Amino acid sequence: MKVLISGATDTFSGSGDLTVVRCPGTWELPSTIMAMHERLDPTPDAYVALGCVIKGETSHDRWINEAVCNALADLSVSIGVPISLGVLTCDSMEQAQARAGGSLGNKGIEAMNAAMSQIRSFHSISWDTTT
Repeated sequence: MKVLISGATDTFSGSGDLTVVRCPGTWELPSTIMAMHERLDPTPDAYVALGCVIKGETSHDRWINEAVCNALADLSVSIGVPISLGVLTCDSMEQAQARAGGSLGNKGIEAMNAAMSQIRSFHSISWDTTT
């Protein structure tokens, strides 16, 4: 997780105010983001959800991953604020390391870039309904 977070924060560096909140696990991401949305003032322009679920001996990982991804998507739509998905869903620790700063890049960097791009997209939308 440290590599994902540092990748995201380094990518954001100099782009404004950044708040990092750690939660106990990937399952808790949606409720943590909701709490941030309700309590932070001003409301952030976007959220970046970083986490990792590694497959174990059962299908538990698939249930967690599907529920978290659906909850984050639903939450983003309901609050009207982008939530970038930086949750690794891996079969092994090796796959996770490859995606968290290893040979396959850093999902933290990708998620922060996606959030910043979505913020720019939101800002480009015109609210002028007369044209």
